[in-house]
Amino acid sequence: MNGYTEELEDFGHIELDTAKDLFTAWKYNGLPKDFEDDGVKVAFNCYSGYVFLTNSEYQVAMVEIDQKKNNDDPTRYNLYSFYTSPYEGLEGSFEDLLDEYNDMHKEDKEWFEVVAKNNSRLNELRKDEKDEK
Repeated sequence: MNGYTEELEDFGHIELDTAKDLFTAWKYNGLPKDFEDDGVKVAFNCYSGYVFLTNSEYQVAMVEIDQKKNNDDPTRYNLYSFYTSPYEGLEGSFEDLLDEYNDMHKEDKEWFEVVAKNNSRLNELRKDEKDEK
């Protein structure tokens, strides 16, 4: 097996549990707003340990669990888009990358502004003082 697989036979028990959580999140809360539903499949990156949904556009959706909700509540599972910036290869959720926005390379900032716009979150970007001048 190489570092990436979509073959469930290559998943261990923990990875299969995460796949179950992905499907539960999709069933009860849907896909992320900016995640296309064409060609969706579950994948496992053996190097990072991440189990995630991917699609024909190579987008990535990962699951987060709301620990404040009851364990029996299937709506506690939510999917979020996981991004990789095109220039420096920064990775993370929208919130992770938002924290890094001011320090991003110009090309990554331009890309992230499109991501923010597509998610109706453009107003959350914090402009660097030197960008405003």
